[in-house]
Amino acid sequence: MAKPSKDARPTARLPKGLRDVEAAELRAQAAMIDKIRAVYERYGFEPLETPAFEYTDALGKFLPDQDRPNEGVFSLQAEDEQWLSLRYDLTAPLARYVAQNFQTLTKPFRRYAVGHVWRNEKPGPGRYRQFLQFDADTVGTDSVAADAEMCMLAADTLEALGLKDGAVVKINSRKVLDGVLESIGIDPAAESDAKKRLVALRAIDKLDRLGADGVSLLLGNGRKDESGDFTEGAGLAPAAIDKVLKFVTSGSGQDSLRAVESVIKDSAIGREGVAELIEIERLVEGAGYDRRRVCFDPSIVRGLEYYTGPVFEVDLTLQLASASGEPLRMGSVGSGGRYDGLVERFTGQKVPATGFSIGISRLQAALAALNKDAPAKADGPVIVTVMEKAHLADYQRMVQALRSADIRTELYLGNPKKFGKQLEYADKRGSPCVVIQGSDEREKGEVTLKDLIEGAKAAAAIANHEEWKETRPAQVSVKEKDLVAEVRKILARHQS
Repeated sequence: MAKPSKDARPTARLPKGLRDVEAAELRAQAAMIDKIRAVYERYGFEPLETPAFEYTDALGKFLPDQDRPNEGVFSLQAEDEQWLSLRYDLTAPLARYVAQNFQTLTKPFRRYAVGHVWRNEKPGPGRYRQFLQFDADTVGTDSVAADAEMCMLAADTLEALGLKDGAVVKINSRKVLDGVLESIGIDPAAESDAKKRLVALRAIDKLDRLGADGVSLLLGNGRKDESGDFTEGAGLAPAAIDKVLKFVTSGSGQDSLRAVESVIKDSAIGREGVAELIEIERLVEGAGYDRRRVCFDPSIVRGLEYYTGPVFEVDLTLQLASASGEPLRMGSVGSGGRYDGLVERFTGQKVPATGFSIGISRLQAALAALNKDAPAKADGPVIVTVMEKAHLADYQRMVQALRSADIRTELYLGNPKKFGKQLEYADKRGSPCVVIQGSDEREKGEVTLKDLIEGAKAAAAIANHEEWKETRPAQVSVKEKDLVAEVRKILARHQS
């Protein structure tokens, strides 16, 4: 059989908008997930996992864009000719699950879920088409106490991640926003105004990214971005645009919430929204959360169509910078809100629900930026080096003794001829120490342990190679029977 030509070989490349995630980031991610899970469990939420794919019609009109099945989401047609789509969030699959199991679920139903979601959207710096979310939702109650609890859950999650004083949960209400839009002639209940309403809400949702000028263009005739792509606007008149912008840029806090009442005084749905926000404010303050942790902000909208009441976002208040020192804008690292119509699409009966979602990928990037000056910590395995291939079984026995003691360990499996290459490998793996046993050590029943972290510090302070040879920094010989205990001492020395 003829070999394929060189030109026929595929090019190793990542799909646009996706990325590989390597070991250090995955470990940090797992640690973050454990902390978040502990908070969600403390609030009484139960875990649930749903598939990555859902039937496209189950996602319904709440797709990011609805002109065709694969606009805004990634879709494929199954063998039965039904369309399937990768989930774009964890909420739509939850709604389907609740509808399917409605009769047997204990209500209110409280669940949390962690998993990847996919968006078929234009990628950009720090904006990927696949990312990780961690959600908590309460389904089956219309009490605003459930919304208040989501705000408290968000605040407690931030505290668990070390951000109690570095982030704030901002709340608003779709009902209040509908009241504002109603004041400029957009009827929230009229089907004829539905598209204009959604376009306006999505425009306001981009305030933190595009600023007032960019939002003004999207509320008007439309906006062309840096790449030349044009986004159609809501077509509002200049006076209406000014009124909306005046509201969403009016600032946050209790005074701002009270001031909203005068703007929406003629809108029943607007007044209802304000009353709910005042009650949420009363509940969170009564539980001990001040306005530095949870507060009203008129600019919070949320872009998805299915929100029906209170909405919330988590914004970092700390100043972030990239590795080069440039200011870093992260945007929202968590969000949520009330969605009382999502399950109703399947059941035909009202099933109120509210939820909150942490953007793991984005929050992890923010925490990495905050800790960019922290010293790197070696978290690789202990490496047992190979001095003599004839004694591989002896080295493997040492490896197994360390692993049995729950110490992450590996045997060097490369070419053992050059010992320096083994130490270089251990350095690249972030190993805290290596185990060495040659014929001399074996005859004495000993092993040599080299603390690579302390060795690197000492070597940096030693003037020349001869001095290094004389001192052999952070290198010690111990009895082989004491191997586990002595390695544990080295590891304990470097635990944070």
